[in-house]
Amino acid sequence: MKVIAINGSPHPEGNTAQSLRRVCKELEKEGIETEIITIGNKTIGGCKACGACAKLGKCAFGDGDGLNEIGEKMAAADGILIGSPVYYAGINGTLKSFLDRVFYTYGGKFRMKPAAAVVALRRGGAIDAYDTINHYFGITEMMVVPSMYWNAVHGAAQGDCQQDIEGMQLMEAIGRNMAYLLKVQAASNIPVPEKLQKIKFNYVR
Repeated sequence: MKVIAINGSPHPEGNTAQSLRRVCKELEKEGIETEIITIGNKTIGGCKACGACAKLGKCAFGDGDGLNEIGEKMAAADGILIGSPVYYAGINGTLKSFLDRVFYTYGGKFRMKPAAAVVALRRGGAIDAYDTINHYFGITEMMVVPSMYWNAVHGAAQGDCQQDIEGMQLMEAIGRNMAYLLKVQAASNIPVPEKLQKIKFNYVR
């Protein structure tokens, strides 16, 4: 089993990355492979709404910025973690562009995968950022991994998150709970429910 963790921060060793690493540590204790991919330092533009991904099965622009390669890794993974720093009470722009495109292109392959969001911040805006990431999980029918509180860690300078002992414990809980869900899925012989054909209703006709 493998979990892909997306670090939305531009800092590969920042508080977001360290928080994800804490989750991954617990997963690895349970024999689950992990990989952290930093995308916050890449140049990833927003979705152009061209619709080409529906025909190609990949983003028409994703080979240039690496999105398709990462999307394929996420699709092949058993679980997904998304981490973001908090910018202006929300997730950072590069991560937003990435999530819009990767979920629109590959989201159909994420269905029923366990997923969790992690946010790192100095002081305020955690819930807004955390909620934004969870929206992607919900619309894609992913299984949101529970923790003991909302998944946020606090700290200003790099490494300050380690002093947030409650936040670090939350990361530990995410790892343990995700490992449990992954093992339950692996051991189960109950088939995944058939996906419903979505009914699209427009208010303006």
